[in-house]
Amino acid sequence: RDLHSFPTRRSSDLKSKTAFDEAKKYIPGGVNSPVRAFKNVGTYPLFIERANGSKIYDIDGNEYIDYVGSWGPMFLGHCKEIVLEAVKEACDKGMSFGAPCLAETELAKRICSLVPCVDVVRMVNSGTEATMSAIRLARGYTGRNIIIKFEGCYHGHSDSLLIKAGSGAATFGGASSAGVPEDFAKYTLVLPYNNIDAIEDAFEKMGNEIAGVIIEPVAGNMGVVPPKDGYLQKIREITKKYGSVFIVDEVMTGFRLSASGAIGRFGLDADIVTFGKIIGGGMPVGAYGGKREIMEFVSPTGPVYQAGTLSGNPLAMAAGNAQIKYLQENPYIYEEIEQKGAYLEGEFKKSAEKYGVNVRVNRVGSMMSVFFTDNDVTNFETASKSDTEKFKVYFNEMLKQGIYLAPSQFESLFLSDAHTKADLEKTAAAFDKVMEILR
Repeated sequence: RDLHSFPTRRSSDLKSKTAFDEAKKYIPGGVNSPVRAFKNVGTYPLFIERANGSKIYDIDGNEYIDYVGSWGPMFLGHCKEIVLEAVKEACDKGMSFGAPCLAETELAKRICSLVPCVDVVRMVNSGTEATMSAIRLARGYTGRNIIIKFEGCYHGHSDSLLIKAGSGAATFGGASSAGVPEDFAKYTLVLPYNNIDAIEDAFEKMGNEIAGVIIEPVAGNMGVVPPKDGYLQKIREITKKYGSVFIVDEVMTGFRLSASGAIGRFGLDADIVTFGKIIGGGMPVGAYGGKREIMEFVSPTGPVYQAGTLSGNPLAMAAGNAQIKYLQENPYIYEEIEQKGAYLEGEFKKSAEKYGVNVRVNRVGSMMSVFFTDNDVTNFETASKSDTEKFKVYFNEMLKQGIYLAPSQFESLFLSDAHTKADLEKTAAAFDKVMEILR
């Protein structure tokens, strides 16, 4: 069957098409973050007017069940009343001070109380800023330069981390974006995810030069790829042996996979943990924290400089406190969302099997990805073998049925507390129709 024959134009959202054409005149590519352009799925983006609960509504008035959730932070759903009320109250007192406020300490205390290996937290304004600062801190603390990251893991767009893999398991990569000097790339070693032999080999060769290792505990930017049993714990063991800093990037997983994130779910001990998304309840925010002796290297107590005018601003802190407090007080949410994820995973697998479509469904808690392949997906290499033409059909057909998914094979589906049984059943039925098309 010729997958290119399936129409991607949607007559029900032509206002979005017009808005996109207008945006392209004034914004690079018409979007302020590349994945929003829908290039990977061969169509144009929806322009969203409003959202509520599990639903979003475009400027044509179409309703969709939303599984993007602003790329993760809407864990309680859109427009959660307790979060909105907290932001409105804070807004009435002032939008930004550029000075300390009590809400900063309150949110920092909540994070430290929930994540066992975090003693001290520094607030920033995005996940990119958090990971960039964590890398600088690891280098400043150890006096070393080399950072290890993993192919397919995304940690934001700072220069040190926009590096593609080299030609071998322990060779340095090159810049993956124009504008990043090759000199930056020579200090970043890119290894395959879920391959402990590659880690051991790298440390045997240059362990005394490695400042730190940064990893997504559950990869979410090559699609959802869980860690193999014992993999993360082995990295912790090796980094401790060589005096390197172990950085766990929880920008996506923090407070989503459990009340203490992936750290709690997998029983990890990290030196630095980075946060974002959920700790702002939908507001722009990030943070990095960790062991006190390491965090004390951050200015003004130490020599590693990092600053931000809007860091810890009262609106983001109010939203984050409201959301994290609600999760603390309602721990049953994690059990319920696990059940929702298991239901959707099971229904997707049943439909694929019924129609004989080669599909792998990877899920960890409320994060899930569908790969069109007959191989298990355990790293970037295996994820890259997924049939992206089938994914385009899947995405566009689901969209036509009112299901809004991430417009890329290499992103996650995010469940929220607001998704209802009816939402899940409608989603499963839509997926079944897509499998019938793709059989």
